Amino acid sequence: MAESGNWNYPTAVRLGPGRIAELADVCREVGSTAPLLVTDPGLADSAMVASALASCEQSGMAVNVFAGIQGNPTGSNVSDGISAYLEGNHDAVIAFGGGSALDAGKAIAFAARQQRELWDCEDDDGDWFNADADLVAPVIAVPTTAGTGSEVGRAALITHELEQVKKIVWHPQLLPRVVILDPELTTGLPRGLTAATGMDALSHNLEAWCAPAYHPMAEGIALQGMKLVRQHLPAAVAQGDDIDARTGMLVASSMGATAFQRGLGGMHALAHPLGALYDAHHGMLNAILMPYVLKRNEQIIADRMADAARYLDLPAGFGGFLDWVLELRESLDIPHSLSAIGIDAEQAQRVGEMAVQDPSAGGNPIQLSAIEYSDLFVGAVEGRL
Repeated sequence: MAESGNWNYPTAVRLGPGRIAELADVCREVGSTAPLLVTDPGLADSAMVASALASCEQSGMAVNVFAGIQGNPTGSNVSDGISAYLEGNHDAVIAFGGGSALDAGKAIAFAARQQRELWDCEDDDGDWFNADADLVAPVIAVPTTAGTGSEVGRAALITHELEQVKKIVWHPQLLPRVVILDPELTTGLPRGLTAATGMDALSHNLEAWCAPAYHPMAEGIALQGMKLVRQHLPAAVAQGDDIDARTGMLVASSMGATAFQRGLGGMHALAHPLGALYDAHHGMLNAILMPYVLKRNEQIIADRMADAARYLDLPAGFGGFLDWVLELRESLDIPHSLSAIGIDAEQAQRVGEMAVQDPSAGGNPIQLSAIEYSDLFVGAVEGRL
């Protein structure tokens, strides 16, 4: 039987099948009578969005939809969303969908009424002080995939088109006020996306576990998050309507984004520039890169991965954990190389330079140079583990 319940950590979370029926009540709780529902084009005409809109409209709310979001949301997407928000005189955002819709929705709520540009509030040297916290609109997050965990994060990952760089916009008020984790909303996710987003959830928990910063609470969350992925991802992929598996993965996803306050690492340091340059799916990139980054960090993380293997009931040592990752990827039809998804090594130098500058690089157990990131990238392109 699927788990259900409410908790705060620190976001208010409502977990369980059918909880989307509470959306109108949640809007009222955050003081909204005119929310803007931000989603992606693939969901805009779906039954689940239609039902959510009907629920709000029946409660007398002036709700509209903005669906101009790319798979890797851009600054232009956010600007268009801000225009829709202001034109409709909205007072909150319902971020409804996968990571792209959640990130874009949070960015729209954050920047709509600010006097500064979105890029003035990057996650860098306290730039978030540039924003007026009182002008940030409340966000209600409704994830329909189990991967990014953006519903419990204080950041939005947005691509700056001119610079071809993914930038992290950060502010404490970007944390959604309420999260609805309804596994029924994820049952229609195709097998391939279930696998890729699930591997993204694993990457967040895994990199948080490996990061060198001292954050024992995040360590504990990361370890249990990995265990939930081991327990539930294969079933969620094999049987999409398995509510228990879908619930477990939604929780694992939220746990990963909570845990990576401890840090991320080389997977994300490479996945961010590759997403910006090639517009590739973020979860798929992390899934492909995972064993290459683990192997590169082996000398530092061997004991830590042995501990993780023991907790996940895997064969002993670093090798046992790495073998599980490789076997899991193969069972989910995740390609072994980046070349299999159309990425070549022509921009290897640029990728390395972008990776070493990415904020995630600081959490890697070994501080790699741009050349070392380039070499790691080429190895992943060629499938050389």
